[in-house]
Amino acid sequence: MTLKFLSIFSLIILSPVIFLDVFAEESILISLSSDLDQVIFDGKWTTVSEWKKSSYNHIKFNDGAEIHLRTAHQENFLYIQINSASDMIINKGSDSAIVCFDTKNDKTKISQFDDYCFSTSLGSNNYFTYQGGNISAVNGNFKKITNDKDFVAIGTTTDKVDRYNKTPHVSYEFRIPLDVIGRSDNYGFYISVFDAHSQNNYSWPYNIEKKSLLTIPSPSQWGDLVSPDKSLPEFNFTVLSFILIPLIMLSIVISKSNLFKLNSL
Repeated sequence: MTLKFLSIFSLIILSPVIFLDVFAEESILISLSSDLDQVIFDGKWTTVSEWKKSSYNHIKFNDGAEIHLRTAHQENFLYIQINSASDMIINKGSDSAIVCFDTKNDKTKISQFDDYCFSTSLGSNNYFTYQGGNISAVNGNFKKITNDKDFVAIGTTTDKVDRYNKTPHVSYEFRIPLDVIGRSDNYGFYISVFDAHSQNNYSWPYNIEKKSLLTIPSPSQWGDLVSPDKSLPEFNFTVLSFILIPLIMLSIVISKSNLFKLNSL
């Protein structure tokens, strides 16, 4: 009876961990990396293992378009690669990508000062930072601000090193300073790539209303970028060990005690 009680109690204690994936399915999960500070920012996979230690999401669209998204954080930066594997018609200066963060993740209908977007275009040396809270609604209430000195974004054409499509296609890399967007285990998150050939915007989350190429959608429509190792800190491995180890030891003691009683009969 005691062993049965301990099993049920352990299941209750572990249930937040067991069901974490269920609640996280609609979020982009970002991982901690140990070597993305060594990334060569040229917009693509420079080596076959360069982005390997990062989270991966395969985003597919109804028309056959696809994006391979890699995300990770290390020290003072977020690292993001948007690999548009299906865009094999290269339009330098016209194809582009944007990444946005709602740093408070308050999903406001109108952008606020805590909302930031970062963009670049294919083959360009220019990249831009936008902050919400602007009076003008021309660009979704975002305005261009001065880039942080450590911010990097670049779009380029891939080569045969690419993991997803050996045919040259469009790819982007971003290094976002946490000094700009702050540290959080849960950001509002939005990405979009513009395919100049088809004139289509491909975004995550799906089906976001985008009135024009220049308009950034409302943060209320963005999804979530979650750091799972921080989202439930009270159930990290250290805390779990303090809970489970005594339970396991107690279970062993009870088992041995019951065995001793049986042998004594």
